[in-house]
Amino acid sequence: QVQLAESGGGLVQAGGSLRLSCAASGRTFSTCAMGWFRQAPGKEREFVAAISWSSTITYYADSVKGRFTISRDNAKNTGNLQMNSLKPEDTAVYYCAAVRTGTHYYTSKFEYDYDYWGQGTQVTVSS
Repeated sequence: QVQLAESGGGLVQAGGSLRLSCAASGRTFSTCAMGWFRQAPGKEREFVAAISWSSTITYYADSVKGRFTISRDNAKNTGNLQMNSLKPEDTAVYYCAAVRTGTHYYTSKFEYDYDYWGQGTQVTVSS
């Protein structure tokens, strides 16, 4: 079992930056692929970024590519999402997710591939 807790959300002006963190409990996080998803009001949850447990593979949604960076520190059981050049359309609740995998290069853009989810953290970008 892996429990996840996001932090770092808040209110920021357009053009600003935020760094989200995902703290994981359990000794298996180092062999979990991890992803970030977000859900804006009235919209479905969507993929943001994903990373393999070895950090060798990363994926990004086109809408955040070049602005967001996903990373992880397995020794600290944490994952991070650095968000720069934020736009009002980035406003959403951001969720981290994880799935155990035996493959160091595996990760996924799809919600249904993830078994563990955090409660989410609100990010609001004002114009």
